[in-house]
Amino acid sequence: MSYIESLKVFVRVVELGSITSGGRDLRLTPAVASKRIKELEKHLGVRLFNRTTRSLSPTEVGHVFYDEAKSVLGALETAEAKVANYSAQPRGTIQITAPLGAGRRLIAPLVPRFVDAFPETRVRMRLSDRKVDILADGLDIAFFIGTPGDSNMKLRKIADCARVLCAAPRYLAQRGMPARPDDLMDHNCLLLRYPRSPEYFWTLDTAQGPRKLEVAGKYDADDGDVLTDWALDGRGIVNKPRFDVAAHLARGDLVEVLPDTPPVPTIFGCLYPHKKLQDPKVRLFVDFVVKQCEGLLPAG
Repeated sequence: MSYIESLKVFVRVVELGSITSGGRDLRLTPAVASKRIKELEKHLGVRLFNRTTRSLSPTEVGHVFYDEAKSVLGALETAEAKVANYSAQPRGTIQITAPLGAGRRLIAPLVPRFVDAFPETRVRMRLSDRKVDILADGLDIAFFIGTPGDSNMKLRKIADCARVLCAAPRYLAQRGMPARPDDLMDHNCLLLRYPRSPEYFWTLDTAQGPRKLEVAGKYDADDGDVLTDWALDGRGIVNKPRFDVAAHLARGDLVEVLPDTPPVPTIFGCLYPHKKLQDPKVRLFVDFVVKQCEGLLPAG
């Protein structure tokens, strides 16, 4: 299996652009990852990478070998998934990603329970509010809140997800409580932003239909929990999934804003490549999350 492992290292190094990143992704030290690459080059009798002190890039033959190695690993993964259907117990690693809030409060508590039920499985979880590339990042399942847009991935809806505008009492005492959607234009709105982020506006559910507002503010971040912290500190109005701030609302640390025209509800769901349907551990994990999340996310 060492040759297969070396292929995996090579593919991830090409995709992530460095031996350190490729090794880290596979839980290997840079020294071990570098050794795997050198062993592979020695076996093939060619140089797979152009190396300088500042960069690493595939050679021409490295590009050719990458395409074929990727196909081999894909075929092996498909074969293993088909064979796993004949096994009484699912086994192997599940690579998942989720937004920070949903990942911490919904998915993370379920992971140990799933592994307890299926002890031959392992779960590697990454949390990020940024958009991910499922195939390029080598992921099995990507959980999301919102609208995924056009995708060649299989989509599984888990639940409707109500959203809420809210702010700290201190902020509202200083700036006033908005009475209508247009009032938001005069407030400090806390925005989730990152490269290619779609959230440069808020869409509210009004009697006349969805109303899109290009709100603005002094603060933005690519971490939804940072926005919550800023809101708690009285820095502005935040647009969050209701489940994510339910405890703060119940304690009065945050107060709902414009309850009659809340943000348009979104969905909590997951995406995964169609071929993953053949893998029982992926199918079981998705089914497990769907069942456990029933009733946790009120639609309004």
